[in-house]
Amino acid sequence: MLSLQKIIITHFKNYEISSFSFDKSVVGICGLNGKGKTNLLDAIYYCCFTKSYFPGSDALNIHFNQEGFRIESSFLLNDKPHQIVVINRVNSKKEFYLNQSPYEKLSHHIGLLPAVIVAPDDIDIINGSSEGRRKYMDTMMSQLDIDYLQSLILYNKILIQRNSLLKNLAVNKIIDNGLLDVLDSQLVIPARIIFNKRKVFLEKLIPLIVEFYNKIAENDENLIPYYESKLAKNNYEELLSINRQKDMALQRTSDGIHRDDLLFELNHQVFKNIASQGQKKSLLFAMKLAEYEMIKSSKGFPPMLLLDDVFEKLDDNRIINLLDWVCNKNTGQVFITDTHKERLVNTFNRLNADGQIIEL
Repeated sequence: MLSLQKIIITHFKNYEISSFSFDKSVVGICGLNGKGKTNLLDAIYYCCFTKSYFPGSDALNIHFNQEGFRIESSFLLNDKPHQIVVINRVNSKKEFYLNQSPYEKLSHHIGLLPAVIVAPDDIDIINGSSEGRRKYMDTMMSQLDIDYLQSLILYNKILIQRNSLLKNLAVNKIIDNGLLDVLDSQLVIPARIIFNKRKVFLEKLIPLIVEFYNKIAENDENLIPYYESKLAKNNYEELLSINRQKDMALQRTSDGIHRDDLLFELNHQVFKNIASQGQKKSLLFAMKLAEYEMIKSSKGFPPMLLLDDVFEKLDDNRIINLLDWVCNKNTGQVFITDTHKERLVNTFNRLNADGQIIEL
């Protein structure tokens, strides 16, 4: 079992110095917009992932006119205490401690304290580009498979080097096939690992997404998710060679696992083109609950679930279907934000859930 007992936030985003203790498995966080509900969830997320959920540099997370921020949190994992301390100072390397011992590599922390978050802009996972759906896959798989995470880190590092070389070659109007050959051979190795792991993982994930979608939407619509990758039909080494002239013209690597996608069809049409807002929201929550279930199955205990502003995203029936599964059918810790205290209280009562309310 995993639970957060306490968190102390210092100079993180809109917080100066604040401390919160949690004694229930279901925690409602209420307050007006701008009070810090989302930032509290993000501080929790930070302790699990060594970074904010939201785009931007760490400098943006520092409270106005301060030199850095500090987050200290106390978790229980299988009845053993895990104290996390994050210190991030301006122009200094981030410090991250587990039980007072510093991590040599932040990636070693990923997966220890698994969590799933649903944030207001996550609907872009459905409506937006493939980048958001890859982030969804990568965040999930990185918590479960250290080899996947390390391969992803290596691939991205080499990809940056290759793209930088392509730009330099274009600027200087020269061709250096030798160095490109070296980078291509290095890029292929982690790419194959990532592709094969995604393929196997998605064979388990996709049926769960369909199952949860039908439960939340309360129908049996013909939702068809599928994994799209050029590596499914092409040898990546050959693909890089074929695309070399194009890549030089574009000054970037045009194909690879960094272009993979998780696509959805509804009644044999592109989902995001024909789905209603309600259907899109149902799919988003289905994807997040499938992620939750995959992590729970792999770890042997549920991850923490961070739900930001879900009441504004779903109608009453979908909310009850979602929270009944989250609060009553699972034993993990859940954090839910809302602007209305009464709505949280009424929902907890309706679900017969023993919840804690924190007012900001």
